[in-house]
Amino acid sequence: MENWQVGGFGLYVHWPFCEAKCPYCDFNSHVVSRVDQRRWARAMADETRRAGAETPGRVLGSIFFGGGTPSLMEPETVSAVIEAARDCWTFANDIEITLEANPRSVEAGRFEGYARAGVNRVSLGIQALRAPDLKRLGRLHDVGEAKAAFDVARSVFERVSFDLIYARQDQTLDDWRRELGEALDMAVDHLSLYQLTVEEGTAFWDRARAGGLRGLPGEDLAADMYELTQDLCSAAGYDSYEVSNHALPGAQSRHNLIYWRHGDWLGIGPGAHGRIGTAEQRRATVAWRQPGLWLEKAEAGSGLESRMTLDLPDQAGEYLMMGLRMDEGLDVERLHRLDPAMASAEAIIEMQALGLVTRAGPMLRTTAKGRLVLNSVVAALMP
Repeated sequence: MENWQVGGFGLYVHWPFCEAKCPYCDFNSHVVSRVDQRRWARAMADETRRAGAETPGRVLGSIFFGGGTPSLMEPETVSAVIEAARDCWTFANDIEITLEANPRSVEAGRFEGYARAGVNRVSLGIQALRAPDLKRLGRLHDVGEAKAAFDVARSVFERVSFDLIYARQDQTLDDWRRELGEALDMAVDHLSLYQLTVEEGTAFWDRARAGGLRGLPGEDLAADMYELTQDLCSAAGYDSYEVSNHALPGAQSRHNLIYWRHGDWLGIGPGAHGRIGTAEQRRATVAWRQPGLWLEKAEAGSGLESRMTLDLPDQAGEYLMMGLRMDEGLDVERLHRLDPAMASAEAIIEMQALGLVTRAGPMLRTTAKGRLVLNSVVAALMP
């Protein structure tokens, strides 16, 4: 079987524009006063068709509009990309088409337009259910807007997810217990729950270096918050199918599973990454990052800045790092076909003795204890 038939095949579309830049965000997002939506729709549709010409005969399992703030896209822009994809590939019967949205850019008419275009799942960037924390995170919406946006999304789409960030400044374990309880009461079928990380290149990074980002939890409290998250979600029926993602049975994000299962995906839009090909000829693609430059390049014939062939050990390293994030784990036999030196029997036995991994047949999984030190587990299994 080809790689995409094992891990899945998807399309990622990056919309780089936002209403404001959040201080914790290290994504490729930009604030501009005006966007020529028709021009962008044409460029993204053309890029999709060019990618389709290189990947004929495939079945597309997912499309994911990420960003940035994709809910700032006009429904017609979204429709143009989906129709281009439909021209290129056979859509899976249960294709998942997700669009990320910010609460401030949600309104029923726009969401109904997305649904008519083919979107069938929405992921809302709520991030916090406490007003002071929304301000600290640089979010422009308030709690009332977030809940109203969630209700609008639910009225249009059967599948609705939302994100929260925890381990925030001055947040206690009891604070998070109450807030997560509220989130679980709201939730439809999926939650993404991320620990706040301070990434280099963000405003938070600069603030932290200057001593202005006070009140962040220490490692022990952060670990307690992580364990509490797993316990509360599990008790509510939301399986922790990945380190930061929780879903009712059957409601996992199919697009993200493609990444974690080492499938193939195409990346369209400024700064988008892709992985495509066969195991022997798998390529990593990167699009030009600056939106204006990407648009010019795409209109001239290709928005890609680079294509690099990945050797088998590099592919194995990616599969190891991503696969161990999932509750289902990874297939060691598939891993060893890429690189026999990866995850040696001796290294697995050592990790098992420490209670950090389990193995059943070909499947290797991290334990709850192992997920707390996931980077160390991955490093120990590297040759």
